[in-house]
Amino acid sequence: MPVTPTKAMVLAAGLGLRMRPLTERMPKPMVPVAGKPLLDHVLDKLAETSVEEAVVNVRYLPDQIIDHVAHRIRPRIIISDERNEVLGTGGAVVKALPLLGEAPFFHLNADTMWIDGARSNLMRLTEAFDPARMDILLLMAPTANSIGYSGSGDYAMLSNGALRRRKENQVVPFVYAGAAIMSPALFADTPLSEFPLTKVFDLANERDRLFGLRLDGVWMHVGTPDAVQAAEKAVLAGVI
Repeated sequence: MPVTPTKAMVLAAGLGLRMRPLTERMPKPMVPVAGKPLLDHVLDKLAETSVEEAVVNVRYLPDQIIDHVAHRIRPRIIISDERNEVLGTGGAVVKALPLLGEAPFFHLNADTMWIDGARSNLMRLTEAFDPARMDILLLMAPTANSIGYSGSGDYAMLSNGALRRRKENQVVPFVYAGAAIMSPALFADTPLSEFPLTKVFDLANERDRLFGLRLDGVWMHVGTPDAVQAAEKAVLAGVI
């Protein structure tokens, strides 16, 4: 039976090294694209869903993010402060679990941007997530029409949506778009320590419980200053 997440986590604690010099004086989630910070693009998409609360983790120049979201009403923001810790993308979720509850939750990167097609991709995720078969459902962008991405992809996707990680020297057609629904049970026995979220992806994959949903629209990889310009060009062209 489909679930309807009421909570989300947004990863916003990264150093944004590849985004320098833009991130020398501001955290990457605060870098403006088309007139508003990357973080607001993500939170605005969550505001269109059933999400009532979003946990935002902070570490690098955290006060800028904390002050920016202080008065946001939808979703209401809860800060997970990591300024004295190094947890990585996986450990950050473990720390936030008491705030996220026991039901499946949205998980988004603060620097992800995409253009929705006919329907909201986050709503499509809620409809496609099946807790009986899945621990994680990732939003997957086709590499062929993504903006600002030139890598070899992350996963191949079977006809039933099951994902298979790219092997070394292999090129696969889908890249993780930075948005997902996850079951907190997958983190139950994970210690509070530094580790990448991909470790949990691999665990779900080993259990055949990692699935993907093809993004309907266009994904923008905003990882460098040049990529910011490409994203803004798409906005100004009226694509988003």
